[in-house]
Amino acid sequence: MLFEQRLWPGLADGSVTVTFRRWKRPRAAVGGSHRTPAGVLAVDAVAEVDPAAITEDDARAAGFGSLAALLAQLDRHGDGPVYRVDFHHAGADPREALRQADQLSEEELAGLRARLDRLDRAARDGPWAIATLRLIGDRPGVRAADLAAAAGRERPPFKADVRKLKELGLTESLEVGYRLSPRGRALLARAGSSRARE
Repeated sequence: MLFEQRLWPGLADGSVTVTFRRWKRPRAAVGGSHRTPAGVLAVDAVAEVDPAAITEDDARAAGFGSLAALLAQLDRHGDGPVYRVDFHHAGADPREALRQADQLSEEELAGLRARLDRLDRAARDGPWAIATLRLIGDRPGVRAADLAAAAGRERPPFKADVRKLKELGLTESLEVGYRLSPRGRALLARAGSSRARE
């Protein structure tokens, strides 16, 4: 589940505990969890609801100033079923600490490069990992569609590959686009100096 940046503080401090989504079918499950920029959210309940039954208190719990504002946002997403998802903040995203770990030992650097090499070897269209990191480093905050076009790739597989880099703690998502994490910047700097020595 994606959340607007304005909601991140409320997700982190526990004042935002519910979201309403128009989905053809549920995209969250009780007992599941979702990683967000505000931390990990644990799903407590998922139910289809009648929009007419949503209250002002529900809207405030979802981070809206009024029920009208919440309903207006739902209306922008068509007229499909509305699902209510209740959740609680379950702690920091473990990738956050990893993203900040920029003091790479030779062993860590070799391990990361080996992981990226494996990703490159598994790709149908050839090596992409370091080139994608460099592209994000050069163009932080740029829409995924524009980055994909600059790389000569389709948006969905490009985004899927960026998620692989994020799992390694090398990138972070912004409200629009991405940026390199401190770990990602350190890797690129070391990779560049290694190549210069070769």
